[in-house]
Amino acid sequence: MESGRSEFEKLIKDDRANRESKAWRGTLIDYLEKVRQDPTMTRLAHSRIYDMIVSHGMSDITASDDPRSKRLYKDESLKVYNFFKDEFFGIERTVAQIARYFHSASLKGEESRQVLYLMGPVGSGKSSLVEKLQRGLESVEPVYAIEGCPMFEEPLHLIPRHLRKEFEKMLGVHIEGDLCPTCRFRLKEEYGARYEEFPVATVSFSKRNRKGIGVVPPVDPNNQDTSVLIGSEDISKLDKYSEGDPRVLELNGAFNVGNRGMVEFIEVFKNETEYLHAMITATQEKFIPAPGRHGTIYVDSVIVAHSNEAEWQKFKADHTNEAILDRIVVVKVPYNLRMSEEVKIYQKILRNSDFRAHVAPHTLEMASMFAVLSRLEQSPKCDLVTKLRLYNGEEVIEKGRTKKINVQELREEAKREGLSGISTRFIMKALDNALSESGRCINPINVREALINMIKDQDVADDTRKLYLEFLQDILHKEYLELLEKEITKAFVYSYQEQADALFQNYLDHAEAYVNKTKVKDRNTREELQPDEGFLKSVEEQIAIIGSAADGFRQEVIAYLWAASRRGERVAYQSYEPLKDAIEKKLMSSVRDMSRVITKARTRDEEQIGKYNTMVKSLLDQGYCEYCVDVVLKYAANNLWKD
Repeated sequence: MESGRSEFEKLIKDDRANRESKAWRGTLIDYLEKVRQDPTMTRLAHSRIYDMIVSHGMSDITASDDPRSKRLYKDESLKVYNFFKDEFFGIERTVAQIARYFHSASLKGEESRQVLYLMGPVGSGKSSLVEKLQRGLESVEPVYAIEGCPMFEEPLHLIPRHLRKEFEKMLGVHIEGDLCPTCRFRLKEEYGARYEEFPVATVSFSKRNRKGIGVVPPVDPNNQDTSVLIGSEDISKLDKYSEGDPRVLELNGAFNVGNRGMVEFIEVFKNETEYLHAMITATQEKFIPAPGRHGTIYVDSVIVAHSNEAEWQKFKADHTNEAILDRIVVVKVPYNLRMSEEVKIYQKILRNSDFRAHVAPHTLEMASMFAVLSRLEQSPKCDLVTKLRLYNGEEVIEKGRTKKINVQELREEAKREGLSGISTRFIMKALDNALSESGRCINPINVREALINMIKDQDVADDTRKLYLEFLQDILHKEYLELLEKEITKAFVYSYQEQADALFQNYLDHAEAYVNKTKVKDRNTREELQPDEGFLKSVEEQIAIIGSAADGFRQEVIAYLWAASRRGERVAYQSYEPLKDAIEKKLMSSVRDMSRVITKARTRDEEQIGKYNTMVKSLLDQGYCEYCVDVVLKYAANNLWKD
């Protein structure tokens, strides 16, 4: 008990000491010396956020170990930012656009005077992206601000304009902005215009404490009050002070508290157009009106707005909004279209929730496949499943050859792809529903059933419902059966990997001899034999390579693997996708009858019981639980290897 108590105390004391070590208080003169040593502490809001993003590091997307990413982005230079990497998946282009906006704005270009607007369907991650930036701000080093200023403003604002050029030369910085009415009054009345004695202190960003992060929720159109944005006058103080006295001001609006940091506009176009003019003035002119008769106030803030596409299209269609549209940088936040990344999204959500049930292998993959299929647009170049696999960076094999389709062309012909379809939230509800039905674990079978029931009840157009049900009842059913057959075969075949490798080496020996018109040397007897064309054909026919096509296929295999060997790559049965596919199908066909007997047999002899138990153990080792092993084997028995 005592040791536990001391651990708590140590944590509290260490945290307090760390925070106190970062706290600082002094005068403007003291601050000027700090600026001389480190001019970056005066950087503006856009620059601060950009530095925050890149400080975590970045890399080229093709530098990852994921072969699918290398395949998908081989002709594209796209940066992956570590700041977003572990929380956002499949929207690398969106993140890169956001980073580019902050980079451009940090250079004080035109984008530093424009609103960053995130547009996308519900549940695509718009709010999460903004929250990530806000959390990042809360973790950066404290900023130096005029002590007691309601807007935490830059201390260099205290320097009078006629001396700024001299100070800029001495400090190596550009001084931008003016004092707020409150600080201007204090400087005159409390310090007798001796600005060098004005106190300066550090301030940490905090969304909850409304320091450097302001939030503007949608406001009732019938009761829009700009005090939410710019603060107000305290009526109770008008008895004591005149209307023009700055002491009556309550500078607690979103732009006031978001100065030096960020202001977020939630569902921005739910507000009346007139209400948005303050937002545009703040970003374009860098000032906002002060409440009452107090002129204007300088603001330095990143303004981030977001809404769904329907609201954006409605707003854009009104030509009277042109002035606002011209001051907005639109970044689309579509749904993710990569199946492997969609799985990571659900894994992250489950990890961060109280969901503790067992998740059977391939459950999230099947749910992700449905979600991504619903977001894709039809193409004359290929079917939707092929498109899904290409977008996932997979090699698609057709008649023994890799399908050559340009992914970039697919994207370009589908401009709105990812802006509609099934949301992440919908899938998570299905996982919850599946668990409530089984009470023990979720698996591809009960999740698919839950999705079917939810789609039938969903309020969507009839043709959309029909399409979604086709995905679930036909495409997903077939895909899962194929995957399940491969999984059970691997579990059933003792030392599957060794058998696949042996089959691969045997094929390679005979194909090489066939292509080079030589003989095969038996690895055991050293006897020289003619290439076994019957064996070669038995492998090739698994992927519909027959007749004259066999010669070309064998030559391609030998050429590809020879080139891989020259590059120093390890050559194994998975090295060439078409041959890998053929070998796996060959192995499956060779054990299909036995798998059928073992899976469906009600009475088994001792040998069958032993093999069945070995298969079950292998499935348990792969991540299945006893309940879902029973479920999937019964499903396989009813749907695979039918008599």
